[in-house]
Amino acid sequence: MAISELPNSRTEEDGSAVLRVLSYNVRSMRDDEDALARVIRACDPDLVFVQEAPRFFRWRKHAARLAAKSELVMLGGGATAAGPMLLCSLRATVERTEDVLLPLTPGLHRRGLATAVVRFAGARVGLVSCHLSLRQDERYAQAGMVLDRVAALGTPYALVAGDLNEGPGGPAFRRLAKELQDGWEVSPWGGEHTSTPADPHQRIDAILATPGVEFLGCGVPTDLDPADLRAATDHLPVLAAVRVPATP
Repeated sequence: MAISELPNSRTEEDGSAVLRVLSYNVRSMRDDEDALARVIRACDPDLVFVQEAPRFFRWRKHAARLAAKSELVMLGGGATAAGPMLLCSLRATVERTEDVLLPLTPGLHRRGLATAVVRFAGARVGLVSCHLSLRQDERYAQAGMVLDRVAALGTPYALVAGDLNEGPGGPAFRRLAKELQDGWEVSPWGGEHTSTPADPHQRIDAILATPGVEFLGCGVPTDLDPADLRAATDHLPVLAAVRVPATP
């Protein structure tokens, strides 16, 4: 479905905020950087939950360049979170950020979380960008750590998004969805499958939210340039529109 069918960002009269939220695995920006930025700009997000952000030589420079090309600013994460990163529009007021490294399993890739607390008008919301392990037992444990981090943010509402490395039937995905709303299940919009752009056949990327956040639509936009999607990275983006209530 067309991106224009999703509600635009706005502040409601009651102080609640309608936000556009994007989750995107960018494969360390090893592909077509300009195509990647065009995809992000077309989605017109307030928040971008990035996975596989640049982590090595001059990673901050590369991440800042992506933010600038996408007409956004860096919020947190990157190499200091072992890959997850957060970008935001100037509409956000940043309260705090924290990069969290998860326990290292010998022989496996280090994982982490990019977290933040932000305000949009009267709405205060916690954010967690994650990329779970390729190994099932570690992935399940990390899902629990994500939920612990959501609780530790101390916000009335929170958004979690990322590459979960398994579909909705997997134990880690189910662990998250037991406590958080799965945007696609609550309010499906656009396409379902996120991997791979050339042959979408599995939903391993998701946007989730705590109870009280209202999903107005969530899925893969179907009107983006297919050539840009194939050139940008090896995942498809997940876009959601949500309404976050005003904080009491």
